[in-house]
Amino acid sequence: MIRFAIVGTNWITRQFVEAAQQTGKMALTAIYSRTLEQAQEFAKSCPAEHLFTSLEQMAASTEIDAVYIASPNALHCEQALLFIRHHKHVICEKPLASNLEEVEHMLACAAEHQVVLFEAFKTAALPGFQVIQQTLPQLGRLRKALFNYCQYSSRYPRYLNGEHPNTFDPRWSNGSIMDIGYYCMASALALWGEPQQVQAQATLLESGVDAHGSVIMQYGDFDVTLLHSKVSDSQIPSEIQGEAGSLVIEKLSEMQRITFIPRGGAAQDLSPVQHSNTMRDEAEHFAGLVARRQIMHPGVALARSTARLLTEIRRQTGVVFPADKVNNSN
Repeated sequence: MIRFAIVGTNWITRQFVEAAQQTGKMALTAIYSRTLEQAQEFAKSCPAEHLFTSLEQMAASTEIDAVYIASPNALHCEQALLFIRHHKHVICEKPLASNLEEVEHMLACAAEHQVVLFEAFKTAALPGFQVIQQTLPQLGRLRKALFNYCQYSSRYPRYLNGEHPNTFDPRWSNGSIMDIGYYCMASALALWGEPQQVQAQATLLESGVDAHGSVIMQYGDFDVTLLHSKVSDSQIPSEIQGEAGSLVIEKLSEMQRITFIPRGGAAQDLSPVQHSNTMRDEAEHFAGLVARRQIMHPGVALARSTARLLTEIRRQTGVVFPADKVNNSN
C-alpha cells in the first residue's frame, strides 16, 4: 500500500483522493494546507492521520511514500523538488511546471534520487484514449485534426470585477494554454509526438495571461489545430480526419464519447466503459510505476515535450511569467 500525502485542498484534490483510494493500492495518510483549519476541514471528507502546515515537515516525514501536488502552477517546481530530495515519489498536476527549464530540473532531480515523477495528465490514461490509438489506422492517411476545449471560466466575472483570481494571474503561471489548452496540446503530443513546426496566436488580458488562443501543429502533410478559451464556451466536439474516415471525440479531456465514421459509411459508437471518476486510471498508472520503481517511464518524454511546446507557444504569444525571469537570471 502506497502511503500518500496531498498538497492542495481543492475540488480536484478530493477527486484524486477518491480515485487513488478506489485503486486499493494507495492510502491517504497526510494533508498539507497553509492553515490547520483548512486541513481539518478537508479531513472531514477525506480522513488522514497526519495534518501539516509545514511542507518541510511533511517532506521529512517517514509516514509517507508519495505526494500528490495540486497547488498553483508556479509552486509545482519548488514543492516537487522538496519532496523528491526527501526521496518521495511525486504525482504533480498538469502542467508539471512553469516552463521547460523547471521541468528539466525536476526530471533530473527525480532521476538522481531514483523516485517516480509523474505529470497528472489523465486523458492519456483513459480507456477512450487507447481506443483512439487503436482506431487511427482505420482512418487511412491522416490529413486534419481539430482538438477543441473552450469553457467560460467561473472565475472570469471576478477578474472583470477587478479581482485577481489565480486563473488569470501570471504570478501563478496560469492562463488558457496552461490550463484547458494543455489537454488539447498534450493529447496531440501523446498521439503523434512533437510537430515539425508550431504556430500560435492568443488574445492576452491586461493581466498578461492569455484569455483564448489557437495553435497549429504541423506534421508534414497532416496538421492539428488546437482551440482553447477560458472566456467563451464551445459546443463542438474534437475530430481527427483521415482519407478513409474520421473520429469524433466529445469532451476531449475525458473522452466522453468516441464515434468512428468511415467515409461513405454509417457512424459507429466506439465509446468504452470508463470509471465515473476520470482520475482513477491515472492513479492506477502512477501506483504501478511506484510499485515497479519505474523511474524512466514513457510519461517522462511526454512531460518534456509538453513543457517544450508550452514554452514555445508562450514565446510566440508573448505570455511571460515571473518564473521565466527567475530562471533567466540564474
